[in-house]
Amino acid sequence: MISADSYPTGLGRVTGRSARLVARAGFHAAYVTGSGVSMSVIGAPDMGALSSAELIERAQRIADSVEIPVICDIDTGFGGPINVIRTIRDLESAGVSAVQIEDQVWPKICGHEPGCKLVSAQEMTSRIKAAADARHDSDFLIIARTDARTDQGLDAALDRAATYADAGADILFVESPESCDEMQTINTRLTTPTMANIVDGGRTPLLPAADLETLGYRLAIYPNSLTRLIGHMGELLSTLQSTGTTDGMRNRMLDHRALWDRFDYPEWTALEDRFNSTD
Repeated sequence: MISADSYPTGLGRVTGRSARLVARAGFHAAYVTGSGVSMSVIGAPDMGALSSAELIERAQRIADSVEIPVICDIDTGFGGPINVIRTIRDLESAGVSAVQIEDQVWPKICGHEPGCKLVSAQEMTSRIKAAADARHDSDFLIIARTDARTDQGLDAALDRAATYADAGADILFVESPESCDEMQTINTRLTTPTMANIVDGGRTPLLPAADLETLGYRLAIYPNSLTRLIGHMGELLSTLQSTGTTDGMRNRMLDHRALWDRFDYPEWTALEDRFNSTD
């Protein structure tokens, strides 16, 4: 489980493949971003088109593929309190260690895009209380996100975050602070552990993890950082389409055995040989 007093760094977006890479790289947690799952499962942007069943199925496979804790973005909880309760119970059973829930209306949009619409603080506290009541393990953490900063200002966002802590959130996520001073203020004003969201090209400064820790953050996520390397995949496909071969990209790719070994091929074959042995 993730401790709210530790400083894990989570990478996202995560599939079973990239979760293994995250764990192998030595990160303390993996982050399943709703945006990344939407792109990888249904080929759609983060605009509320993903269903809870699609997210839960992916999260279960990811949690089963790694030993490190998995944090799962559940957007707004997929409905009212009953929907939140079912989502929490299903994800806890799936082996997820923490969930992130936000105060946007449904369907939500990416917090770094304009036009976010928020529910009342009261409605969000109902989501948090439902989530807290639904979990069986007290080590299963609830991360409460507010998107109030962009349209309502930092003070409004901090007021909401404090209210969410009172409702039972274990970690607070104030989305889209726009300066180091704002990030410092978040951690000065809030006593509950906080999470930083580092989005390449987003509204928040791209600070090194050590600087985030100095500011007071206990957790940092990097949603879609891996996905942003998709440009290299597009380059390979363009090369293949135009030249009829991938040879020109060979020095930028793992060879067959190196790729398989990244996913424990020797251990799997040894296990198979153990049970196929005639001795």
